[in-house]
Amino acid sequence: MTVDAQNAASPETWLWFEQALLDTGWAQSVRIGLRNGLIDVILTGAVAEPGDHIHVTGVPGLSNLHSHAFQRGMAGLAEARGPSRDSFWTWRETMYRFVDRLRPDEVAAIAAMAFAEMLEGGFTRVAEFHYLHHDLDGQPYGNVAEMAEAIAAAAAETGIALTLLPVFYAHSGFGGAAPAEPQRRFVNDLNGFHRLMQASERAISILPDGVIGVAPHSLRAVTREELGVVCGMTRGPVHIHIAEQVREVDDCLVWSGARPVDLLFDTVEVDRRWCLVHATHMSASETWRLTNSGAVAGLCPITEANLGDGIFPAAAYLAAGGVWGVGSDSNVLIDAAQELRMLEYSQRLGERSRNVMADEAGGSTGGAMFRAALAGGAQAAGDSVSHGLAVGQVADLVALANESGADERVFGDVRLDQWIFASRDRRVDAVWRRGGQVVRNGRHVAHAETTRRYARVLARILDLGNA
Repeated sequence: MTVDAQNAASPETWLWFEQALLDTGWAQSVRIGLRNGLIDVILTGAVAEPGDHIHVTGVPGLSNLHSHAFQRGMAGLAEARGPSRDSFWTWRETMYRFVDRLRPDEVAAIAAMAFAEMLEGGFTRVAEFHYLHHDLDGQPYGNVAEMAEAIAAAAAETGIALTLLPVFYAHSGFGGAAPAEPQRRFVNDLNGFHRLMQASERAISILPDGVIGVAPHSLRAVTREELGVVCGMTRGPVHIHIAEQVREVDDCLVWSGARPVDLLFDTVEVDRRWCLVHATHMSASETWRLTNSGAVAGLCPITEANLGDGIFPAAAYLAAGGVWGVGSDSNVLIDAAQELRMLEYSQRLGERSRNVMADEAGGSTGGAMFRAALAGGAQAAGDSVSHGLAVGQVADLVALANESGADERVFGDVRLDQWIFASRDRRVDAVWRRGGQVVRNGRHVAHAETTRRYARVLARILDLGNA
């Protein structure tokens, strides 16, 4: 929406961009006024005024639809080759050993580091798939939401918007197999989990724009009966890991006679509230069922590559009109542009083709990917008010860095192509989250202290032994 300057109120903060991606499309010489955390006024064809924050390119912040924040602390610790073929399953053993060491204050420090890096990388909301619930011995804390409060505190400290997804995890394999001892800190029964959900909702009440959802961990960790009960505990988003590895698909077929995505759809009603995380190994019919449901495919290209999971069938999924977004999952590397780049490049390798994610002949690949990730991420995170740049929206904005040698005359989607495919580090210059500046000159405003605390915590954890 464009308004006359004479009719505009007096915003607290003014931003000016040579170009900005508004809900209505790209515009030039854009002046945006922020007040009370919202976009109060947008002027196009405007002249910058004294005191304005001046930048070249402005875009909406993206939603990171899948994160395990604590795993930021083990980035780089699972890259030593084992005695046999390494896979997700061998990586998981390293994760179990790492998680055995974490206390709530340490989780808060690690999560703050991850969340600050998400903001520095262009994400302004995170959907936290939160399954580390209990004390070191596997017993619930006196406050069952102790760990959820640590995550909420990290979100409050960094300023990122939080969608909290408490995870129901009860079994070690299909058919209700008893949980394994290393999973003790994750496991709940239905009654305990209901209490955890209620306490977690209170934990995020301190946050502006906080959203509560739920996450049945996977069909391995939840029985079909439990799945229906858990999904009924909230009206918010529902996320589930599914079809991430070939072994998971094979095990599901042996146990049930069905593939995981088919089994999910045969068990519960899957609709727009749902995000199917990974969904890497789907048949053609499963791909059709997912696209037809309106649910989001939650793709985590950097983690999926790091774990050797496989390549998502994006060409068929896009041809069927599927909705998708991206997440940082294991947080081995946090950067929105690199997630999008890895997604397109994995498709190019698999399809032996180029510009697979573009949505039309002659269309920008980066532009198509950014818009799809913006819409799909917001849907998956249950965020109906803070994505996009329009009057009345929550003021979550990203100023892309103008790297040395970049042509400032490049306009529109070509700038997104440059950002995703041809930029180096520090791709983001500034970020405003709910109207407050949280990233300046490429760094979170609390970068120094957040990094120092993270380094102290990690040194303390790793002193306990090798991960």
